[in-house]
Amino acid sequence: MLRNATTRLIAVHLLLVALSTAGVLAFLYWSTNSLIEGEMREVVNAELTGLSEDYQRRGTLGLARAIDRRLASAEERDAVYLLTDAYGGRIAGNLEAWPPTVAPGSGWVELKLYRTDRKRAAPIAAASIRLAGGERLLVGRDAEARTLFGQALRGALLQSLLAALLLSLVTGWLLSRFVLSRIRDIAHTAGDIMSGDLGRRVPLRGSGDEFDRLSETLNRMLGQIEALVANLRTTTDSLAHDLRSPLTRLRGQLAELAEPGLEEEQRQALVTRAVTETEGLLRTFASLIEISRAEAGLARVDFAPVDLGKLARDAVELYEPAATDRDVTLVSKGSAPAIQGHGQLIAQALSNLLENALRYAPSGSTVTVEVGSGANEASIAVIDQGPGIPEDQRETVLQRFATLDPSRGAHDGGQGTGLGLALVAAVAKMHGGRIALADNAPGLVARLYFPLDQPDSLVS
Repeated sequence: MLRNATTRLIAVHLLLVALSTAGVLAFLYWSTNSLIEGEMREVVNAELTGLSEDYQRRGTLGLARAIDRRLASAEERDAVYLLTDAYGGRIAGNLEAWPPTVAPGSGWVELKLYRTDRKRAAPIAAASIRLAGGERLLVGRDAEARTLFGQALRGALLQSLLAALLLSLVTGWLLSRFVLSRIRDIAHTAGDIMSGDLGRRVPLRGSGDEFDRLSETLNRMLGQIEALVANLRTTTDSLAHDLRSPLTRLRGQLAELAEPGLEEEQRQALVTRAVTETEGLLRTFASLIEISRAEAGLARVDFAPVDLGKLARDAVELYEPAATDRDVTLVSKGSAPAIQGHGQLIAQALSNLLENALRYAPSGSTVTVEVGSGANEASIAVIDQGPGIPEDQRETVLQRFATLDPSRGAHDGGQGTGLGLALVAAVAKMHGGRIALADNAPGLVARLYFPLDQPDSLVS
């Protein structure tokens, strides 16, 4: 049972309630007794003062009559008085003799004494003084009522403690049921997911409490995991499908090379085609590796200041000969503050966008690389005047191995593998940014956004 979470939770709850309740009740007992004793001392001290004044005005006989009057009063049944001469002889009061352990003026004392009106010793709390003529005066209160009250108070407080402990058992059990039921929800969901049901989510109860917020966080995490697993399955299926054809062609070319009697010109042509197929496969694997590294954030350790304006100018200079061959004008414009990023990956993403734009830019058109910035982010965009991408396909082309029907006039920039824009999207996500595809009427605007203030989690 000690390994049971319910037992431990109830035990801890019981212990905390017991300690806190005992502390509160102990303070209540102490403060109540202190208050009663304080009031008793004030009354006794006031009586000592009053009787001393009677002695100064009326002498010893006047003081004795004052004591007798007070003892005769019905309101003074718990009062204790004793007036003696200098040698201890009793003059007035309801005590039989002066207590031998008490010296006049020694302060507050508590002891058991015999009263003249009772047959047994009673607890007395008193104070005493010596008068000007040597007489002794003791004034006090019978503390038996206070003792009985203390006993009753302790009994009531003990019963309260027992009731609190019993109540804490009930509340601890209910609390454990509530807490562990939420944990069981999470455990059951995790078990279903481990069994293969990736669509399961932790149920929310609509309370908005910490458990609901935890469930929402877990559900978002599970959603990302499901998307990653689905992406992995799609990638695996697409990779197997897209590699089958080039591998089949490569196998056929190698088989032809193995045939005897081939002329040198035929052999060279087969070798060239085999090398081309191999390079295409290597490009596909290289793109997949770069996408995986970007999605995993492995390149963040290499973050450094990146000048997007210089990156745009360098890319335009690199691709200008290819643009000239296609009768396309390639220009760059704009500037932005430096960002923290991976310059090589951003350059690769920009190259993919430029290759995509140049592939479908019509003769005589212009492709613009535009750099800009806003309040919290910088951007770099490739703007062409080609056929563009239909709006309902813009999310699709950002996925791995996603290509559009060539008859619709659009394709991604990944050398026909459907990986070019997927790499661009992964690079943007790695930098905490995003990619946006928009219509240029005609053409496409592919814009990458990067935050100017990188979160610590991205640059560390």
